[in-house]
Amino acid sequence: MTDTQDILNQFKTVHKESKVDLTKKIKVGIIGTGWIANAHVKCYKQMKDVEITAAADLIPGKADEFFRQQGMEGIRTYPDHKSMLENEQLDAVSVCTYNSTHAVCTIDALEKGINVLLEKPMCVTLNEAVEICKAERRSGKVLSIGFQPRYDLNKQMIRKIVQSGELGKIYYIQTGGGRRRGIPTPFGTTFIEQKTAGIGAMGDIGCYSLDLVLHAIGYPKPLTVTGYTSDYFGRSKKYANKPEYAEIFGVEDFAAAFVRLEGGIILDFRIAWAMHIDTPGDTIIMGTEGALRIPSEAVVGSLDSEPLKVYHDIAGVQVETVIPLKTEKSNIIFMKVRDFVDAVKSGGPAPIPTSEILYNQAIIDGIIKSAKAGHELEITIPEIE
Repeated sequence: MTDTQDILNQFKTVHKESKVDLTKKIKVGIIGTGWIANAHVKCYKQMKDVEITAAADLIPGKADEFFRQQGMEGIRTYPDHKSMLENEQLDAVSVCTYNSTHAVCTIDALEKGINVLLEKPMCVTLNEAVEICKAERRSGKVLSIGFQPRYDLNKQMIRKIVQSGELGKIYYIQTGGGRRRGIPTPFGTTFIEQKTAGIGAMGDIGCYSLDLVLHAIGYPKPLTVTGYTSDYFGRSKKYANKPEYAEIFGVEDFAAAFVRLEGGIILDFRIAWAMHIDTPGDTIIMGTEGALRIPSEAVVGSLDSEPLKVYHDIAGVQVETVIPLKTEKSNIIFMKVRDFVDAVKSGGPAPIPTSEILYNQAIIDGIIKSAKAGHELEITIPEIE
């Protein structure tokens, strides 16, 4: 067997089977019935051990219309999440609201003893993330964050390669990506207004980019950050979908940062909703024994057209090992929701834990603060009590 084949054999995928009691039903509520809630509800509907019993939305009639379109009857609807939590006996909720209400909805649910599947981004600020983690610890309930790209078989290879030790000690990472034109206004204005979104491109796709590499290397603690943000495209009537959108645009459409992580690792990050280029570059993980190149498409979509490449030496010869793409397709959103349901029924642990995503949020928060300050800042993460 060749050396290259030995390397490839290290990264075979093992599929996990659910071992929970599928005859025991749990009752689920939906907080926020916007477009992402469609994905959650479609997944829950496929599970015989889940019953959606209630939903809440701030817009009058929206929840009722949402379930009418889903062909679902008998769902009790409420004008806000608090009234739903007070009047329903729920085992779990999906929080599918806009960014600025992620924290309050999640904390309120946890304080009622309800398990939570929280859509990304975790929230807007580091302070909010800390309060969420404190509420989680007090409640003892399952809180999982909605980072479904972790279930992509090809993206899972990234962590396997790094954790195998094939790259040696990791010392530098370049990551990011984006869209040439991709400010998500077709879904309304909640993504671009400060009062609802709080953060822009970083909350939408930047958090995925960070998780892609930080999860691979074991989520080391961020120490310092030099950040930059801009909104040239979002605030320009020339590029806005509608002129009035430019006037209310209140978040970043581009961000870049230089982050120092524990272990002497440097993270070079950039993300864009709009730019005058197709990509700001591939993701690269550099180590003392090898380097991994990840196509930029992996950040904002699936990794299915260009393979991963490992650059290393074999017997003194510089070589490139191409990691073949897995062709089998998986419903990664379903897997995210199913793992959460299994964790609720088994008592945990959370599939995508806040202990990791807290660092993700700390970096985003640090980029915003550093950009405003105009210089490097230390990242201080309070202890979770």
